[in-house]
Amino acid sequence: MNLKSLHELIQEKKIKNIDLKYVDLVGRWYHINFPARRLDHVMKHGIPFDGSSIPGMRNVESGDLILIPDVSTALYDKFNPNPTVQIICSIHEADSPAGYKKDPRSVAQRAFDYLQESGIADEILWIPEFEFNLFNEAVYYNSKHKAGYRLSTMENKEALPFNYDDPDATALTHRKGYHLDRPYDRNAHVREEIADFIEENICPIRYHHHEVGISSQQEIETELAPFPEIADNIMYIKSAIQQVARKHGLTATLMPKPMHDEAGNGMHFHILLKKNGKNILYKKGGYADLSEDALYFIGGILHHGKSLVALTNPSTNSYKRLLPGFEAPVKLIFGLANRSAAIRIPKYATSEENKRFEFRTGDATCNPYLATSALIMAGIDGIKNKIDPSAHNHGPFDENIFSWPEEKRNTLPAIPTNLEEALQELRKDHDYLLQGGVFSEMLIDGFIEEKMKEVTAVNERPTPYEMNLYFTL
Repeated sequence: MNLKSLHELIQEKKIKNIDLKYVDLVGRWYHINFPARRLDHVMKHGIPFDGSSIPGMRNVESGDLILIPDVSTALYDKFNPNPTVQIICSIHEADSPAGYKKDPRSVAQRAFDYLQESGIADEILWIPEFEFNLFNEAVYYNSKHKAGYRLSTMENKEALPFNYDDPDATALTHRKGYHLDRPYDRNAHVREEIADFIEENICPIRYHHHEVGISSQQEIETELAPFPEIADNIMYIKSAIQQVARKHGLTATLMPKPMHDEAGNGMHFHILLKKNGKNILYKKGGYADLSEDALYFIGGILHHGKSLVALTNPSTNSYKRLLPGFEAPVKLIFGLANRSAAIRIPKYATSEENKRFEFRTGDATCNPYLATSALIMAGIDGIKNKIDPSAHNHGPFDENIFSWPEEKRNTLPAIPTNLEEALQELRKDHDYLLQGGVFSEMLIDGFIEEKMKEVTAVNERPTPYEMNLYFTL
């Protein structure tokens, strides 16, 4: 959408409000509204705000920042009863046209500029996979004297909602839910509505289905979309998932591991690079028909994988999903069609047109602007320094490594086992992110500081299961 078409939409829909969206370091959305009659003024001058009131963004003595709307992201808000248009913003210094160093959206733009300036590629395309649960009830509480949560769904016999006793016997247990059909796929109509909304308003959908988890776990996968637009799409799609769920009296979570002993929610990224319209990842005759640059790009991601996961899996809960046995890759390896690897080469993507790879470790607690940018920077570093993944024991491995003896498995490079370790790795290994001024020491320090607050908050609180283990000891 351009400014002219936005003005036409405002007239057609009688829109009175413009809703500006922006994102903080950890990926939370914020918003501010203004009357639609001020659109031209705001597009020219932006809207000032107090950056010191946003966690990790700015100190109180120098809080002034400016929101600059990107009219190409304008989207009519169908969930708001008042006619409103949403526009995603970048954050700028109050006295500078440059994107603020700690603004995640500006990081993504700098990463794209750096990719093009490198001469490696002029286009990078992404497919994100959205995995999430739809619950009938979600209650959680934490205080000094009580802590706990309750999640319920009409799909799982062991987690039925209060006062619901499954009269039609469609609730299941003790089986996987992958591609579960009606009538057992109880929320198929909700998933369809979410997918239809995304298709009509945000980007094309590739497919959607019930996922492995029997507690109404869903997956929606998009078609390939360009970077950095894909990060904006992810923010809009996460919001749509939650809004449509609420409309149906449900609550949606993309949390990596909301339930013990059930499949968790990842956000896998499929990545394809082009230069002058040609897929640079493809070379007939190589391993999985991958080019040398493709292997170096993969090598860079795996080489920096221990620090990368601080940005692609930036929650304490992320590492409860990343456990053997749930198709959650913990080893920094790659392979053809290998779902136990951090990077899988899809076996069905055989042509030059669609040759790509899939980074399977990430999840939706990431800030999409930072996670995608970091993957690009690691890949560029791999190509520039010719990091051969095979030379560093990253593969290729075309077998389920979890069938190996433990001693052999332990020889493979692995991701950190918790968020604190990942943040320590990021502190040690982040020079590749600083190239071209894409990331900054200020952003990385601020990100680590904010995330360590979460680590401390979780570590210092007893959990309900600790009561089982130790209360009567």
